[in-house]
Amino acid sequence: MADFYFKVGDAVQFSKTVGESDIYLFAGITGDLSPNHVDEEFMSKSKYKHRIAHGALLVGYMSSTSTRIFEKAQKIDADETPVSLGYDRVRFLEGVCIGDTIKVIYTIKSIDPDRRRSVASVVVTNQHGKEVAVAEHIMKWVKNS
Repeated sequence: MADFYFKVGDAVQFSKTVGESDIYLFAGITGDLSPNHVDEEFMSKSKYKHRIAHGALLVGYMSSTSTRIFEKAQKIDADETPVSLGYDRVRFLEGVCIGDTIKVIYTIKSIDPDRRRSVASVVVTNQHGKEVAVAEHIMKWVKNS
């Protein structure tokens, strides 16, 4: 294949207001019932003043953007399947509270066509434009059998 599915600089975004149900459903699915996420009284004494979303939930929102970039490419080769190799340099910079609206921007930052990999910068901001989480995402295009 002479070219890749997208080019450096291609980007997508995803926005969502984080609801109480998001946090409770995620807590139930994962079993992470930390008071940080489910105990408003406990968190009222914290720096955050309210319950905060799970960091792993934010990574889930990051994952939704990786899917969107491939949908945007609209030319997925039937001979390859894109799979996530993981997230590097994940950092949770600020708490995300119930009612916050987050925006995730996923930007292709490098492509290695020989190794069939791409690396993307992922930045999550809140409704005030403040960065709340960052990561790099590595995607591999695996040859189908």
